[in-house]
Amino acid sequence: MNLDTYSNPLVSRYSSKAMVKIFSPNSRYGTWRRLWATLAREQMKLGLQISEEQVNEMDQHLSEIDFENVASYERELRHDVMAHVKAFGDVAPKAAGIIHLGATSCFITDNADLILNQQACELIAAKLSALLNILGEFCEKHKSQPCLGWTHFQAAQLTTVGKRATLWAQDLLIDLKDLRHYLKTLPFRGIKGTTGTQASFLELFDGDFGKVKSLDQNLARHFAFNKSISVSGQTYTRKLDEKLVAILAGIASSAAKFANDIRLLMHLRELEEPFQEKQIGSSAMAYKRNPMRSERICSLARHVQAQWGVISQTVSNQWLERTLDDSACRRISIPEAFMGVDAILSIYYEVASGIVTYPVRINARVRQELPFMSTEKIIMECVKKGGDRQEAHEVIRKHSMEVRMAIDCGNPVNDLVERLKLEPIFANIKDDMDSWMDPMRFIGAAVNQVDDFLNFDLRPEVEASQDELGMVSFEPLKV
Repeated sequence: MNLDTYSNPLVSRYSSKAMVKIFSPNSRYGTWRRLWATLAREQMKLGLQISEEQVNEMDQHLSEIDFENVASYERELRHDVMAHVKAFGDVAPKAAGIIHLGATSCFITDNADLILNQQACELIAAKLSALLNILGEFCEKHKSQPCLGWTHFQAAQLTTVGKRATLWAQDLLIDLKDLRHYLKTLPFRGIKGTTGTQASFLELFDGDFGKVKSLDQNLARHFAFNKSISVSGQTYTRKLDEKLVAILAGIASSAAKFANDIRLLMHLRELEEPFQEKQIGSSAMAYKRNPMRSERICSLARHVQAQWGVISQTVSNQWLERTLDDSACRRISIPEAFMGVDAILSIYYEVASGIVTYPVRINARVRQELPFMSTEKIIMECVKKGGDRQEAHEVIRKHSMEVRMAIDCGNPVNDLVERLKLEPIFANIKDDMDSWMDPMRFIGAAVNQVDDFLNFDLRPEVEASQDELGMVSFEPLKV
């Protein structure tokens, strides 16, 4: 590490080695060379005067990149693509004259970006699938654990711990579906020329558009794309980038919602993210157990979400067939969006794999609020036995306000039901009231909903994704 040079924390501190490698210089510029070599081979197959010897020489030097030599050329030429063309020609001199034949810079830069983005999307999709598996296990395990639901962060009706977790999983499932669809429909840029008309390639093939079209399609298939984009300017439409980063920002949003919920529930002491034996929560307050992983997710999510704005502005500022004011920001925003989401999912996986629940606290809060929830049942049963609905409502309202005030002033016991048993209007049903205090009566169809979600939504999508992309192992967090 050069300690006198700024180091991007996404690389050095947060993102996985696998994701960082995808956007590394060796990966990017090695992809450039693969594109040049593949272009030459396909041109040779279609009849251009390119020899097998020239193409083989290019293939032999795909990874032999002298970056100092490249930098020297770029200082002279002020053009990164031509600097790499020159450096490639230095190690493949027999092929030097046919490297980049008929192509413009965007043949290399745009197609390489799409290849790297595709690889990064596949890694993110695989991580989403693995994470959803873990969340599914948590949902299954806790589907029957009643807990207090919150709306506006105020006490509401009961739900279950597992049902609440399906909300986290559902958001990620939507993201996974979006990402898989993007991967299936993502086109290659292919060979389009300087303004998208393929004029240079049409010239090379003496006006034979069939050969130009074959070259375009063959290159797409070689690099594992279903098709080449139908029309373009010099660049592929930046709408593809906007859609991509919107999906990545959506994943960040889903993760931040989960992390914020964890932070709230840690405050309530109902559950907790993993806390290691020697972990320090605060340098000053030794007793603290801060939600540092969840807070990190929220912080990284904020950065990823901001990248969508950069790319959206880039779409709207692409003049006519192309401008170059997209280059610098795309080099930064797209890799950082990927690395940010990669880091977020790694942290999310660690949190979800080790969530600690505290059933005693969960049950205590349920017991404290349950008498209030039972009042609707009490009113209905009272009316069935001939009572006046409005009178019953007023009696309950009066006692509820008094009990709530007593709890807020420090009384740990909710004695609402005991108070109501003493009221004459409830004399006919007082002996049944205790039986209505079972929390399972108040969770609705939560258990059934968890089962349906896991069986018909989560598991089929995860299995399909893993069949396509395989399994992935999460690297240990760097910090």
